[in-house]
Amino acid sequence: MTADDGQPYLPCEAVLVLLRAIATSCRNLADDPDCDLHTAGAAIDIEADTLEFRAIAATQETA
Repeated sequence: MTADDGQPYLPCEAVLVLLRAIATSCRNLADDPDCDLHTAGAAIDIEADTLEFRAIAATQETA
C-alpha cells in the first residue's frame, strides 16, 4: 500500500503481527544455551504494545 505522498507503508496491524512473530522467534531461540533472547523478546513486545497504543490513540482522536 502507499500513502498519499506515494511512500510505501505497512498497516499498523501488519507491523504488530511482524513484531510479535519476531518476539516469538526470540523466545523459541532462547532455549538454546548459547542464546539469551528473553530480554530481546520482551523489548520487541514493548515496542509492539507502544505502537498499538499509539495507533488506538490516533484513531480515537480522529473519531
